[in-house]
Amino acid sequence: MYGAGDVRIDTVPDPEIQRPTDALVRVVTSCICGSDLHPYHSMPAGEVSPMGHEFIGVVEETGPEVSTVRRGDLVIAPFAWSDGTCEFCREGLQTSCLHGGFWARDGVGGGQAEAVRVPLADGTLVKAPVGEDSELLPHLLTLSDVYGTGHHAARQARVGPGDTVVVIGDGAVGLLAVLAAKRLGAERIVLMGRHRARTDLGREFGATDVVAERGQEGIAKVRELTGGHGAPKVLEAVGHMPAYTQAVGVVRPGGIVSRVGAPQYEEAPVGFGSLFGPNVTLTGGPAPVRAYIEELMPAVLDGSVLPGKVFDRTIGLDEVPDGYRAMDDREALKVLIRP
Repeated sequence: MYGAGDVRIDTVPDPEIQRPTDALVRVVTSCICGSDLHPYHSMPAGEVSPMGHEFIGVVEETGPEVSTVRRGDLVIAPFAWSDGTCEFCREGLQTSCLHGGFWARDGVGGGQAEAVRVPLADGTLVKAPVGEDSELLPHLLTLSDVYGTGHHAARQARVGPGDTVVVIGDGAVGLLAVLAAKRLGAERIVLMGRHRARTDLGREFGATDVVAERGQEGIAKVRELTGGHGAPKVLEAVGHMPAYTQAVGVVRPGGIVSRVGAPQYEEAPVGFGSLFGPNVTLTGGPAPVRAYIEELMPAVLDGSVLPGKVFDRTIGLDEVPDGYRAMDDREALKVLIRP
């Protein structure tokens, strides 16, 4: 990305093993994330960054200290790389790894590419027991970010059997937050979204109600559906201030707002009239999806959960600029890339 709206295909040097803990991964499939649209809207001209943080690939080479994966393994790469051994990794918070980082930063490439150098491969990569031609790849790819992020939203909100949950946002993360809430036992799931094709998928994933209205009208509608008091569990999967305002407006006293949409604001109401007075808990953050992959993978492998239904367009690597435009124009929900 060369600035807002300026995505190009470049030829760069092939990645190489730089440290004994590295692996080289040939990318088999990757995708464009809704969060990639944030820099697509706002990156200053003159900055240049590789892109992509979700990918599945085949290990082509490993450093001498890598022991958990080997050449030929098909692997899932979480959107953050981590050592798996520091105090935060041991607590299941790999996004705060003391020695880790994120793709497309600090000399590490992005997943929207033909190959990637993976630092700390033992702590980062998860082997998938399928081949690179498997029909399950789109579903497994969601474990790299969006399904794990939706699961994180529900988990942080402590969603459980019988709960009423409101999900704000009908993007891929919001839809998979619906799926995650349903799998955790939620009885009623209200999806706030206004794009019919997306909310129909949300219903397939488990939404019992859809509220298309926004702002105060949407808040009033949700409160009407929830007995006037609001919902005890609210999952915010957008990241813009109007979505946060809706979340605060629909949560009931003593409830939880769990945010996983990357915030595009620095300040948000947390004072007496918004969160403090009604004893509302605010939680969420970047999902440590590495902690969830082994937990979520079995249901994907047996076909009982199909989170890859969020992909509604497939393109080649040379079509990635068009993929960004399609997602930005809401012509596509989530774009799959086959290099």
